[in-house]
Amino acid sequence: MMDKLTPKDSFTTVTDLVLPSETNPLNNLFGGELLARMDRAASIAARRHCRRIVVTASVNHVAFNRSIPLGSVVTIEAQVSRAFKSSMEVYMDVWIEDRESGERTKANEAIYSFVAVDDTGRPVAVPPIHPETELEKSRYDAALRRKQLSLVLAGKMKAIEATELKALFE
Repeated sequence: MMDKLTPKDSFTTVTDLVLPSETNPLNNLFGGELLARMDRAASIAARRHCRRIVVTASVNHVAFNRSIPLGSVVTIEAQVSRAFKSSMEVYMDVWIEDRESGERTKANEAIYSFVAVDDTGRPVAVPPIHPETELEKSRYDAALRRKQLSLVLAGKMKAIEATELKALFE
């Protein structure tokens, strides 16, 4: 395993075509189909980071900003944005290509969380991640706030202990 892993070490690209059986009555990709594609891309990114079996822990955020029409070429780019004790946050951008020009447009984005497990399904530690670019650093910092918010909402952390969240309001 590498000594200093960065988000780009987990970078995963999945490109596919939208087929008729995957569309709704408006001839756009079903949201559930996109969720499944994103889950696969994100799991590969998480696995590349920790070199372990990973399981989806949560779908933290999904923005369906743009419909994806039948026949579109869809590309999902996923990479680990932050690693915690045994969990990892994976950030994804979803792009569609214009049929004639080939120009890419961002259609959606999502954030999933994964847990690394051993062969018996028990959580195992994952290596830390070291962001390099400004975007990676921004996503890394925001991941801790998202994790704290999730823990507070689930009753697993007291709001007063969520120091990163509190700092936003001071």
